[in-house]
Amino acid sequence: MAELGLRLTLTFIQIAVIVLIVIVTVLLLTLAERKVLGWMQDRMGPMEVGPYGSLQPFADAIKLFFKEDIVPAGANKLLFTVAPLLALIPAFIGFAVIPWGPDLTFEFDGLTMKPFIISDINIGILYILAFASIGAYGIILGGWASNSKYSLLGGLRSAAQIISYELNIGLAIIGVLIMAGSLSLVKITGAQSGWFWNWYVFAFPAPQIFALVVYVISAVAETNRVPFDLPEAESELVAGFFTEYSGLRFAFFYLAEYANMVLVSCVASAMFLGGWNAPYPGTILDLLGLSSLAWIENTMWFAFKTYSFLFLFFWLRATLPRLRYDQLMRFGWKVMLPIALANIVVTSIAVYLFPKG
Repeated sequence: MAELGLRLTLTFIQIAVIVLIVIVTVLLLTLAERKVLGWMQDRMGPMEVGPYGSLQPFADAIKLFFKEDIVPAGANKLLFTVAPLLALIPAFIGFAVIPWGPDLTFEFDGLTMKPFIISDINIGILYILAFASIGAYGIILGGWASNSKYSLLGGLRSAAQIISYELNIGLAIIGVLIMAGSLSLVKITGAQSGWFWNWYVFAFPAPQIFALVVYVISAVAETNRVPFDLPEAESELVAGFFTEYSGLRFAFFYLAEYANMVLVSCVASAMFLGGWNAPYPGTILDLLGLSSLAWIENTMWFAFKTYSFLFLFFWLRATLPRLRYDQLMRFGWKVMLPIALANIVVTSIAVYLFPKG
C-alpha cells in the first residue's frame, strides 16, 4: 500500500509539473505574441505593466479572474458552464503521452520512474487525436448554449472546420506511422536519433516534407488561428462562439486555444523533427564528460523546436488575411486532402521497395 501511495504521489507531482509548465508557457505566449506582432507591425506592443510590459499576462489574468461572470438570460446554464471546461481539459490531457526528454529511468526509494514521460502507451497518437475531437464539442456547445446567433454561427463554423481539417491532420501523420511502425510517440521519437537526416521530415526512403506542410496548415486551422479563425471572426461574428462569455469562462477558452497550440507544436516536433534528439549524435554535454546532465540539452532541443512552431503561428497571424469560408473549405478538401492521400501512397510504395534492415 505504501509503495502504491508513493507511486501515485510521484505521478501526481509529475503531472502537476507538466501542467504548470504548460500554463506558464501559455502566459508567456500571450505576451510573446503581442510583442512579436508589435515588432512585425513596427510598434512596441505592451509596455505599461512591468519592465517593457513583461507583467502584462499576469495583469490580464487578474483582470479576468475578478471580472463579472455574466450568463445570458436565455442561455442553457448547464451547457454554458460546462463548455469551457470541455474545451480546456482535453487540451491538457493530450500532454500525458508527449515525450519531453530522453527515455531515462530513475530509481526513487525502490521505485523506478521516467521523469520526462508520464505515460508511454502504444496508441499515443490516437489518444491525442481522440481527445482533440472531444475538445471540439466544447466550442460547439459553447456556441449553441449561449442563445446568440453570432455564437451559434461560430459554433457551426467550428464544427465544419474541425471535421475538415482534423481528417487532414490524421492523414498527414500516417506517413510517419508507416515509416516508424509504431503509434507510440516515445518510440517514434527514439527512432529519429542520430544525425538530423534521420528525422522523418528528411528520412530515406520517403521524406515527410509534404506531410509536415499539410500537418502545420491543418493544425493552424484546428486551433482556430489566423488565417483560419472563422469561428471567432470579429469582423463578422463579434467574437464567434465565445461572444457571450466573460470572466473565468472566457479565460478557459483562451487558455484552451493556446494549450492546443502548444500541444500540436509538441506533436509536430516529436513526429517530424526528432523531438528531443539533437541534430547530431549524442549531446555536447556527453563530449564534455557530463553525461548525467545530457537530458538538459535534450529538453532544450525539444523546447527550441516546439517554440519554433509557435513562432510560426505568430508569423502567420501578422502576415496573412483571414480566408473566406468557401475558400477555407475548398482549400481543405480540394488541396490538403489530395496531397495527404498522395503522400500516404508514395510513402507506402517507398517503404515497401526499400524496407529497413
